[in-house]
Amino acid sequence: MITLRKPGLRLAATLAAVAFLACAKPDETSQSADSTARNLTLAPTESTAALKDVPSPATAAKPAAEKKTPVQKPVAPKPAAPAPLMLAAGTRVPATASDTISTRTAKAGDAFTATVSQDVKNPAGRVVIPAGATVSGTIVAANPAPNPNSTGKIELAVTSVTVRGASYAIDASVVGMDTIMKGRGVTGADVAKVGAGAAAGAILGKIIGKNTKGAVIGGAAGAAAGAAAARQSRDIDVVIPKGAAITIQLNGPLTVKQA
Repeated sequence: MITLRKPGLRLAATLAAVAFLACAKPDETSQSADSTARNLTLAPTESTAALKDVPSPATAAKPAAEKKTPVQKPVAPKPAAPAPLMLAAGTRVPATASDTISTRTAKAGDAFTATVSQDVKNPAGRVVIPAGATVSGTIVAANPAPNPNSTGKIELAVTSVTVRGASYAIDASVVGMDTIMKGRGVTGADVAKVGAGAAAGAILGKIIGKNTKGAVIGGAAGAAAGAAAARQSRDIDVVIPKGAAITIQLNGPLTVKQA
């Protein structure tokens, strides 16, 4: 190591060292500045890269729309069925015969029908059985009159009434009906009733006339008498003509649904 003893040389060395340091520091400063600049330049790049990992609001997945339960409209309650209508026992139902009924052809057990001729109303004025409704029943008895001086018999029983297509059992009786008496004329059956009278006439003729002619005359007289008797003995039919009035009376209450 060389020792500088002279003051001038020592000063010169000092200045040289200062100058060297001065030159060296700018380089370090420049290097530091460059490093800082690089860091500042790269920072945005790294920041941008980091931001790319987060989806932007525009590209973010939208949450699934919540399904709304359809609102059901309230079902209107069904209107209550109208109350049925009722007729009390004793109510009369006017009707007419749908077909002719005669004791000459009818027999017990046959069916018959009648048509209601007028509206039948309850005490409130409501029509329970409208005109045109059908009454059904059976013939209970059909007996002709054995002679003009006696009466025949025809009886009807009512079983149901049909109102607006619905059939209702009915407890009722026929309390009135328009009938006519119709003679059949002299028939073989009628003559048979008085056959004995004709035979008696013929025998009487034989006894009186004592000959065949007398017997013929007696027989003719007996036949004439027998014919007259037959006319008086002929059957008389009881007839309910088509359209004849039939009156029906309820024995018990009748309930009918409203239209």
